[in-house]
Formats: sequence, structure tokens, C-alpha cells
Amino acid sequence: MKTSWRSASLVASAAAVLALTTACGQDGGAAAGSQNVGATAAPGDVGDLGAGAGDGVGTGAGAGQASASAPEPAGKLSVSANADFGELVTDGAGRTLYRFDADTAEPPKTTCENDCASTWPPVAADDAIAGEGIDKDLLGEVTRPDGTKQLTIGGWPAYRYAKDTSPGDVKGQGVGKKWYALAADGKKAKAEPAAGLSTRNDPKLGEIVVDKNGMTVYRFMKDEAWPKPVSACTGACLEKWPVVAPVEANDTKGVEKKGLMSFTRPDGAAQQTIDCWPIYTFAGDKKAGDTNGQGVGGTWYAVKPDGKPVGAPKK
Repeated sequence: MKTSWRSASLVASAAAVLALTTACGQDGGAAAGSQNVGATAAPGDVGDLGAGAGDGVGTGAGAGQASASAPEPAGKLSVSANADFGELVTDGAGRTLYRFDADTAEPPKTTCENDCASTWPPVAADDAIAGEGIDKDLLGEVTRPDGTKQLTIGGWPAYRYAKDTSPGDVKGQGVGKKWYALAADGKKAKAEPAAGLSTRNDPKLGEIVVDKNGMTVYRFMKDEAWPKPVSACTGACLEKWPVVAPVEANDTKGVEKKGLMSFTRPDGAAQQTIDCWPIYTFAGDKKAGDTNGQGVGGTWYAVKPDGKPVGAPKK
């Protein structure tokens, strides 16, 4: 197998946990009660595992029988980030690579043949190149019953999924609870739980704060922060602009800790603040990445990591 290697480190970051106080204008107050949301694998369709198989193994596959198709070339492997499933391995065409629980890694062994191999085409080993984020020492090969060489990563035979028709598709994740995208170390790809509050780079607004579900966070210009947080959004307003529940200070990423605290609203509900300013989401945002609340009524604006409103007119 041809391999080449250039060192690359996977991007990692960690949020520093600071000692916070509860007073606005000081270095924050620790909030409580946040909930993380972890990635969940799509259950998939057991019928996709191979005709007549039910578990991903084609019927009647014996030691001397050929697979339904010869392994397809891998090309230059790399690591891609997926919002739902974390970092996973893709081939030179950007297609996701998978592993099968019925296989083994020590020693490497493939059990997907015939109809199974039509649904889950094996990846050829002979042209695999270790690209960015891939350790060439973890690449190997296993001889299939038909004599062809299949790529292994961390000992696990690598496959593609026939229903992944575009680069970046991960439709095979969790199918039959046996098929999973491959991580660079050969383990199952798994996303880290999303932080209660974090930031993302919006192409129009720049770096803005999002909640644990990736929904844009907003400020209301009629609110107050000093000497204590006061929300002017009450009654019907809250139906359009739900409050952000309290988040632990160590459950944030990229958000400034100063003035990061929660307060109790007049109705008894607790609300999170950034720089002591109350924060909300917008009911008109239907999916992560939406910013439909930006500039609404000239009073609602997305929030920068330091709590300042994005694009709000200067007073």
C-alpha cells in the first residue's frame, strides 16, 4: 500500500474555568442548570444492510466466495468535522468511511460480502494515502475472501455506504446499530457534547453566540444590565423570544466569562446573561445557523462573545 505522511494536529480547544462572582460588572457569576446535548446516531434502516441478511452480511457467503464488487480506491484520506457525529475519516472524494461491528480489528477480518458488499462497498488498500489528520501507522490492509486487499484503519476494515451520494453524506451512521463512521484512530466517530453556550462564525455577522442546539442568541435593546439585569421582554414577547436558561460557566466555549451569570425574572424563571445582559433565542429561527431575528424592530440583535450586540446603532 502506498502511503505518504505529513504531520497535522487535529484542532482542539478547551474553555478555561474561572472563579466567578455574582455581581454585574465584576468577573461573572456562575450560572447553573444547563443541559448538554450529545450526538445521537440515526437508527437507519435494517433493510439497508444487505438483501436477505438483516445484519449486514450477505447470505450464503463462504470462505471462497467473491464479494459483490472489487474494492474501490481510497485516494488521499483526511479527517472531516461533522456537527452531529464529530470528526470522521473521508476518502479522496470526500465520502465518509465506515466500520462494521460484525468485523474484527484484532486480527483484522471482514465479514461483509455479496449483497452486503453492494450496499457497503469495501475500500481498496493499494492506493490509500495518509492525508491531514491521518496517522499512516494506523493504515493497513486485510485480504478479502476473493483475494482483493481492503483498507483497514486501526485494524478495522473500511467501507463506503451506497446511499451516500454526495461528499459529506453520513447516511450510514448507526444503520442496523452495526455500522458507524470511522474516526481517525479506527474507533466509532462520536461528537463531543455541545457546550451550553459557544460561538460560531456567521458569514454576515461574524463571530456570534449560539446555544447548545446551535441556535443564534440575541439581546433586546430595551433590557438593562446595570446595576443588575432587568428583562423588558414579558408576556407575549416571550413567545417570540424565549429566554436562554442558565448555563454553567464551565459549560461555555469562546464566550467571555465577565458578567456571565443568571438572574431570576419577576415570574420566577431563571435567565442567562452575557456581560450581565439577558439573552434570548428567536422563535422565527427554525434551524441552527438561522439569524432571522437580527435587527427585528430595530431592537433585537445577535450577540458577540463579549455580550455586545452585533450591528446595533450606536446611542
